Amino acid sequence: MTPPILYIVVPCYNEQDVLPQTAPMFLQKLKDLSARGKISEESRVLFVNDGSRDDTWRIICDLARQDRHFMGIAQSRNRGHQNAVLAGLMEAMDQCDITISIDCDGQDDINAMDDMVDAYLDGCEIVYGVRSSRETDSFFKRATAQGFYRLLNMMGAEVVYNHADYRLMSARALREFAKFKEVNLYLRGMVPLVGFKSTCVYYERHERLAGESHYPLKKMIALAFDGITSLSVKPIRIITVCGLLMSVVSFVGILWAVIAALCGHTVAGWASTACLICFIGGIQSMFLGVIGEYIGKIYMEVKARPRYIISDRTGGEDSHA
Repeated sequence: MTPPILYIVVPCYNEQDVLPQTAPMFLQKLKDLSARGKISEESRVLFVNDGSRDDTWRIICDLARQDRHFMGIAQSRNRGHQNAVLAGLMEAMDQCDITISIDCDGQDDINAMDDMVDAYLDGCEIVYGVRSSRETDSFFKRATAQGFYRLLNMMGAEVVYNHADYRLMSARALREFAKFKEVNLYLRGMVPLVGFKSTCVYYERHERLAGESHYPLKKMIALAFDGITSLSVKPIRIITVCGLLMSVVSFVGILWAVIAALCGHTVAGWASTACLICFIGGIQSMFLGVIGEYIGKIYMEVKARPRYIISDRTGGEDSHA
């Protein structure tokens, strides 16, 4: 059996501090796997520059000139982590047999790639890198992350617990995944929808080697909300049920008010009336916000704008998709 060609897809955004440290690690991993006959010598490391404002793209270009195993593409502007990963996967799809997407910061254990490739050779089309624990996270981050995964599962979304975007996908799985045309991307929830034989590889996550995290609390909350609204319609159904319950309560209240008026037991109730109006108004505003979020996503999907635009390559040509 001919060893598969592997492309390691690495999204990069302002990674000038960490890239010189992790790039040699990715290259060494390719050489180790190739030396053991696990992958082809034609395997590559594909960097995706996501509109970085520092020297990230210059470093990628220098790496590509120094070693043929390094390649790079640059997006025309910053489109976000999910779009950068997608751009790299679609770029690699027709040039390799398998891809492994991994962040540039060195937190994900690069040695887990060995088990991923072995799982592919055993017949798996998709292999998820899953954190074995969250001991390195703060209590707040650990609690919110675990709560988010449970919430997604409650909402009916198929996600792998404690899995981010460290995964192996075969070219066959990628070709099927390319048929998903969503503009609102949440890859860790979309990939399981492809199906095919899959498994998990567990690893310990480390501290970032250098630089600062590009995922502060604000971005994490936004990603979580995108994940829920992109993968599930249960929030809309919950609103419907709540609306029905509120209608029943309101109808009972109307009956009570009419009966009280007929019996002559009405009293001045400004405070209770004001509280009730404020409560119902707040609930309605929240419901309209959730509905508006779904309408906004529909609006973006209907426009069918490109999910990424490649402005430069270490080899030439531009592209978009």
